[in-house]
Amino acid sequence: MFNTTSLLATHILDMEKLRKHIEEITPVSDDEFEYIKAFFTKKRVRKHQFLIQAGEKVACEYWIANGVFRAFYTDETGREHILQFALENSWLSDYNAFFHQTESTMNIICMEEAEVLSLTLHAREKLASDLHKMEHFFRMKVTSGYTAQQHRIISLLCRNPKERYEEFGILFPEIVRRIPKKYIAEYLGISRETLSRIHPVQRRGIPVKQ
Repeated sequence: MFNTTSLLATHILDMEKLRKHIEEITPVSDDEFEYIKAFFTKKRVRKHQFLIQAGEKVACEYWIANGVFRAFYTDETGREHILQFALENSWLSDYNAFFHQTESTMNIICMEEAEVLSLTLHAREKLASDLHKMEHFFRMKVTSGYTAQQHRIISLLCRNPKERYEEFGILFPEIVRRIPKKYIAEYLGISRETLSRIHPVQRRGIPVKQ
């Protein structure tokens, strides 16, 4: 159990991380950040706990202070299709449901004990309206998400399994270290057996979690 002092210290540290994350895109003054942080709510998430479940209304997006999450869609046959892995400093939600304030079609589950900061749609829009810096910040994060999605589609269409896994390991070594191999295989659209044969990232000295 955390005592009050340790909880406060962790909260302060998370807010410092958030400010550093924002300032990777735009500087903010102390007064501006005091205003910004008031819109965020901290949430602890247990391993195997759902952050978002299919069929539930999506009220928030989340910034990950600590932890690992997996976002996936389950089809009518029960097969899981992984859409995203998210680690520290990532933003995460079912964005179609979030922006339209509707029910989620995907699940987001915690894979490690985690702490997130939640932001409602109203809070996001208020921040963007009141602070041009935050409007710019959110726009840049959306742009980054679009380009990453485009890159993944091109990779799936044009690269063979070995090339996809090798590229993934170079771009996301921390994910390779922390995510079980079976989920990486599912995300890349290749069989686990094929993934076990190629191991290009391991040959570069990056351990792969089984």
